[in-house]
Amino acid sequence: MEFKSKVIVVTGAASGIGLALAARFVQEGATVIASDRNAEGGAAKAAEIGARFVPADVGQEADVKALIDDVLAREGRIDLFCSNAGIGIGEGPETPDKQWDLIHRVNVMSHVWAARHLLPHMLERGEGYLLNTASAAGLLTELHSAPYAVTKHAALAFAEWLAITYGDRGIKVAALCPEGVWTPMIQNAPLLQQTAISTDELVEKTLEVLRADGFLIVTHPTTLKSFQTKANDYEVWLSKMRHLRKKAMALLGGQTVFPAGRES
Repeated sequence: MEFKSKVIVVTGAASGIGLALAARFVQEGATVIASDRNAEGGAAKAAEIGARFVPADVGQEADVKALIDDVLAREGRIDLFCSNAGIGIGEGPETPDKQWDLIHRVNVMSHVWAARHLLPHMLERGEGYLLNTASAAGLLTELHSAPYAVTKHAALAFAEWLAITYGDRGIKVAALCPEGVWTPMIQNAPLLQQTAISTDELVEKTLEVLRADGFLIVTHPTTLKSFQTKANDYEVWLSKMRHLRKKAMALLGGQTVFPAGRES
């Protein structure tokens, strides 16, 4: 896929990965619609980069539908929908149901709702691209937050299902699965900070795969190596993850990675 003159929507675009993607797509000559639940901050950032802004809370299906309807009414089509917004929250099974529900709605159902309301239009045109931001946690795991690990696995599984089901009907799907990236998400994650890359580096890797009409986007060579270990010998992989978790928790010194929720 080339990006010039394409209509591209990016959610979670007020900061972090979403903002970096939106800014780069504008530079590539695309018509970019940035969206975020932070209406004031998102609108300001969109104006800075030259994107149109539409506020939306992707944890609500009505907002996802309204965003898609707005763009289809104004721009007439959506060539690439970057379902990027995500949050990190909670720790283990003691995490309250309210938080489990929230992270499930934002990290999983937002992708489902985007596909539900956008696929009919893409299928009618016979083309379209869906980019779903998951995480390396979807291939591996997350060492601090069970809700984050579970929802990112689900996000990746849904992207795989979409690619399998609609890949022969002109619909392309990509899953963005980064390890540590310098965004607010890793503010309290010193282990991830040790190998974190910039959002600009992530954008380069993302556009390279999208240009090749690819599916899986990873940011660190360690991701697939660990994934291969997981597939070849689960016991060895689990042992390594237990060791890594002890290291991560020691670096935290009793802090919580997602004290009040972090956005990607």
